[in-house]
Amino acid sequence: MVTRLPVTARTDPAHGGRWTSLRTGGREWLWRRPNLDDDRDGDGARYRDGDREAVRPGDAFVDAGGLEECIPTVRGTPDHGDAWSRPWHRLDDGTAVLEHPDFLLRRRIRHRPTALRAEYELSAEPGYRFVWAAHALLDLGEQAVLSAPTGTATRLFPEAADLLDRPWPTGARHLTGPWPSPHGLRLDRLGPDDGTAVGAILTDCAHVTVTDGPDALSLSLHTDARVPVSVALWRNLRGFPAAEPYRSIGVEPMLGAVFDLAEAAPDDAATVPAGGELRWELVITATRAPSPPEGRSWS
Repeated sequence: MVTRLPVTARTDPAHGGRWTSLRTGGREWLWRRPNLDDDRDGDGARYRDGDREAVRPGDAFVDAGGLEECIPTVRGTPDHGDAWSRPWHRLDDGTAVLEHPDFLLRRRIRHRPTALRAEYELSAEPGYRFVWAAHALLDLGEQAVLSAPTGTATRLFPEAADLLDRPWPTGARHLTGPWPSPHGLRLDRLGPDDGTAVGAILTDCAHVTVTDGPDALSLSLHTDARVPVSVALWRNLRGFPAAEPYRSIGVEPMLGAVFDLAEAAPDDAATVPAGGELRWELVITATRAPSPPEGRSWS
């Protein structure tokens, strides 16, 4: 029988609101950059050489791992958005607020017996456009798989051009094909490492599940607003960065359908409605399957 597990999270409001831990049944799901010091006091990771502690808005992105709140863009300017480089204000154990010149973002994380719920509320001028992603870098084995509805329209971007079964169209910003193998590129398998790194966006997709051995992590995004709901995938199988590539897998529920807000068509970004507020909720659940019969493995 599959067992549902409690999900717990820890965040670091002072350093961009980053999620530093996501645990289920004794397993840590979030990948951390190898040069991070241990978190000795439970109040967020400490960074060698002050990499993250010293950043200011406009600085180059510092990849610490974990889950980043990317807003108002993921790629583009500023890289990974404008939240990771700003301090958030902790209101209570589960609630933090980011005050930005263009918007105010409130996040409340609730721990429930069999689910974690992160509630978001963004306040801005009506008509304000943005992309948001829960940029979760997961610590997964090479046998892990990502499950989503078969046939989901999946956008690929130019870094995937050499991996497709057709030439990249001249001038195209993205190319769409059906999940799990858009234009011949099998994306649901998250290994083995092959030296590639590609990003993709599963459009009009609100729910995915990552399975790694007996453990499964499901992420669902809910909103009553009329905005595009997607899941982004960053499948880095030791293909990035060029100088010292490492393995990192991003599974990223998002509002929007492109990585770069500057490339968003009218229906590719979230837009704040007339009331000046937009709300959404991220729900994370986890299960663990029983051990396989003797002599068999999870692969």
